[in-house]
Amino acid sequence: MAFKVMTWNVENLFRRDSESPPEELQEYQQKLTLLAGFINSQAPDVAAFQEVGGEEPLLDLQQALGGTYPHRAVSAFPDRRGIRVAFLSKVPVEETMDFVDFPPGPALDLKNLTGSGESEPVTRMSRGALLIRVTKGNLTATLITAHLKSKLLSFPRAHGSSFQPRDENERTQVAGIALHRRAAEAATLRLHINAILQDNNHSPLVLLGDFNDVPEAQTSLLLTGPPGSEIDTRGFNRPDKGDDVRLFNLAPLIALERRFSRVHYGRGELLDQILVSEEFLPPGPDNHRQLPEVDSHVDFAEALRSVRDDPGERRRDVAPDHAPVSAQFDL
Repeated sequence: MAFKVMTWNVENLFRRDSESPPEELQEYQQKLTLLAGFINSQAPDVAAFQEVGGEEPLLDLQQALGGTYPHRAVSAFPDRRGIRVAFLSKVPVEETMDFVDFPPGPALDLKNLTGSGESEPVTRMSRGALLIRVTKGNLTATLITAHLKSKLLSFPRAHGSSFQPRDENERTQVAGIALHRRAAEAATLRLHINAILQDNNHSPLVLLGDFNDVPEAQTSLLLTGPPGSEIDTRGFNRPDKGDDVRLFNLAPLIALERRFSRVHYGRGELLDQILVSEEFLPPGPDNHRQLPEVDSHVDFAEALRSVRDDPGERRRDVAPDHAPVSAQFDL
């Protein structure tokens, strides 16, 4: 049986209202057509999305897909801009769960700067993560999608925020807080995953989304669990006591020349990743784990454009600045 998943940061997918300028309405429809056309061409069983502006644009995307994805789930916890994570699925969504609050623990003790330069506690993720359970054939799987704290720095002001720091001291403080916050969000994900995988007999799990860092970053490595059996290492095909709680990052299975999902100042970065539990990598006849087909679809709309740190520069772009990443398993 084949089972295919996809993750895609669709970049500010907000519904336009009827009073929007005609060119903006046209751009929105063009974006929906682009997204729907590519999703239907790849036909994943479940697609995870980041930067969805609520139920309305997800419903519009469902309609643009022509009824091929009748099941959906949307996070109840957007960020300040109103973007959140979501799922569309060919198969029924049997269970959903949102989580956004930091669990207790010293790794989750975090403070942020206020507009007046004071500090205040941070007790939750930038935007909520979303868990669903689906069944296809004899496979019942848990899927979690998340969109971790961006590397784009925003500096608090009394009446909003700015992308420009007052001085180097403020830039250093905010950059350090952003890194700590992304690590705390990764730890929150991992702690929830621990509760699912610990001492389980059979709990197939997929974690997918925009982690805003590359697979080699410590925030990403935190998500995999105990090291030592990663794909492309000597330990990968050896049974290990850590396998029960380990997640395997599928990034090494993407062809090297396509191993990126966003281009930042001309440099490719694989920010969008898929991690799976061992049940998705069953041993074959030779006792080697069977590998899925994994790709970053960097040519979904010709070539990915290089982006810079000013989001306003892309306000009128139709194609998202991230490529979709997919994995197909033969179970």
